[in-house]
Amino acid sequence: MRERRASRGANRRDGEFEAFVAGAAGRLLHAATLLTAEPPDDNPRARRLLTLALAHTYARWDGVRCEDPYERTRSLLVTRFAHAAWHHHGGLRRARPDPRRPLVHLSPQERLVVVLRLYEAVAEKQTAALLGLPLERVRTLCDRATALLLHPPRDPAPAVVGGAKVAAS
Repeated sequence: MRERRASRGANRRDGEFEAFVAGAAGRLLHAATLLTAEPPDDNPRARRLLTLALAHTYARWDGVRCEDPYERTRSLLVTRFAHAAWHHHGGLRRARPDPRRPLVHLSPQERLVVVLRLYEAVAEKQTAALLGLPLERVRTLCDRATALLLHPPRDPAPAVVGGAKVAAS
């Protein structure tokens, strides 16, 4: 009898989590893709980030259900991205330019702020608390990132040598 009840509880738990993933995974994957600055059709880092965040959410599902599971998973996604950017890539520096990447001209920290503030519509105070930054820093990063998105830096012009254009290196 206990086994049947435990089985029903596990089935219900799994069903709830599957419903959450079905409803939230697309938006979370898009947020992860924006964070990693990968092209939408080729985003292995974003998929890995999302998989790890969802796995952690599933492992703690009984406790997460009481709070907002989307917010908890997004928080895990952001934290994992910041950790990976800092420890595995030598800090929060800019990605190499690639025209297929929508936020390529932003640093990882600027992408974090833009994705949270503009894409996810998280309040400034929540963003600052989540990232462990002062409120003014979040405002500054958001303003700078928005300016870069509106007016992206131009590629260096090719140099003219002996009447022929040579690509700048």
